Amino acid sequence: MDAFAGLLDGPRARNAYLLRTILDPPWSIRVEDRSPLTLLSVVRGEAWITPHGDQEQGHQAVQVGPGDTVVVVGPYPYVLADDPATPPDVIVYPGQRCTSLDGEPLAQKMSLGVRTWGKNADGETVILIGAYESLGEIGVRLLRALPRLVVLGADRWDCPYLPLLVAEMERDDPGQEAVLDRLIDLILVALLRAWFARPEAHPPAWYRAQADPIVGRALQLIHNNPQHPWTVAGLAAETGMSRAAFARRFTDLVGEPPMAFLTGWRLALAADQLRDPDATVGSVARKVGYGSPFALSVAFKRVHGVSPQAYRTSSSAAAR
Repeated sequence: MDAFAGLLDGPRARNAYLLRTILDPPWSIRVEDRSPLTLLSVVRGEAWITPHGDQEQGHQAVQVGPGDTVVVVGPYPYVLADDPATPPDVIVYPGQRCTSLDGEPLAQKMSLGVRTWGKNADGETVILIGAYESLGEIGVRLLRALPRLVVLGADRWDCPYLPLLVAEMERDDPGQEAVLDRLIDLILVALLRAWFARPEAHPPAWYRAQADPIVGRALQLIHNNPQHPWTVAGLAAETGMSRAAFARRFTDLVGEPPMAFLTGWRLALAADQLRDPDATVGSVARKVGYGSPFALSVAFKRVHGVSPQAYRTSSSAAAR
């Protein structure tokens, strides 16, 4: 597993919100669902996306057309419209609750069939929307590497998974939710790989560092075996360098010392694993390289401000 694959292991869709939206101008939707990550793909027509939903605050609207795909990083609001000047007449709240401006529920009123919503089944604009309801700590580390809006035009990216998603969204077979979750994950991975390869992107240091034969090897070791009692000397020996030279090279390329990176990775893994109601603090501690529940608790509280058990309780409450 490389560093990129390791970080992408976090944002796994689980019953992601997926919808095909069909609209005729004029239309404008203000999205306030607080989703940490949303994928938008234009199938037909055109649309404008205004990050934060407020042009007056200096957030410029971006136009997208057929084949263009967008990642919107939350939890900030945004406006999706046929034209930036069209005022919103629909609001989407957390839990994907959709209403008119005066609060009238619209989910059933504008339903057009399986995972399809709008006013006209033959409408001018068709947009696929996939919203992740939550992301773990590993996913949060990924989001820090992205701008608020990532746009890949049809001329820059040809994703073979999008036609599959279009076809599968119209089906309602057993296990369909799992199929759709995996498809949206595949699209996200493909999109991020394509985005980080673009000259205008600013990949994080850990992404660039994986191309280095020495540091890339160390990152693989850390991601594949977080439970191993790694030391700087041990990682240096595995990569064939002296301890001092390895530590200097790792810090220069990744932006933080090897042990700091290892600790961050272990605690991100621990936070995600604590969301599993069947996992104990002791079992999580062993899986991420801490010798005891107490050792994990000390490190975890230093970073997250709460104990592992308190974190688990708050995460469970937020999920309900």
